[in-house]
Amino acid sequence: MREARTLASWVIGLFVAVLLIWVAADTLAPQPPMQNHLFEVFRETSDIAWFEPAGRFAIGIVMVLAALLIVVPVTRRAGAILGALVAAGLAALVIQLMTLGIKVPVDQIGDAGAVTTVETDPSALFYLLVGLLAASVVLIFVHPGKNPR
Repeated sequence: MREARTLASWVIGLFVAVLLIWVAADTLAPQPPMQNHLFEVFRETSDIAWFEPAGRFAIGIVMVLAALLIVVPVTRRAGAILGALVAAGLAALVIQLMTLGIKVPVDQIGDAGAVTTVETDPSALFYLLVGLLAASVVLIFVHPGKNPR
């Protein structure tokens, strides 16, 4: 039973770590023609100036830290808790945007590499964050912890 939990912990842990790094990379340094508009929307709708750029960088760094903690088996549970907290916080902010009916600008790459910005519903981001939150919570409970002596 312990071997199955260890295997599941590694599989889910690597999935969560890769997902956190992917979201953090887009948060910290989007590809040059693209932009991350989400934190600008947070700043404009809440009138809290620290969302962009300080909040964006802080959240990106915390995501990278959580991913690094998840990769190390000894700190995997702490990293999963940190990842779940970040995902829950961002999901709560996105829920606020959804309930207020605020559209989020998203950059799309079209024909010949042309970047266009379109307004879209933030529900896809919400589902991504809920999936990340669910996987982090599962990892918290699946990770077997230390070997009993």
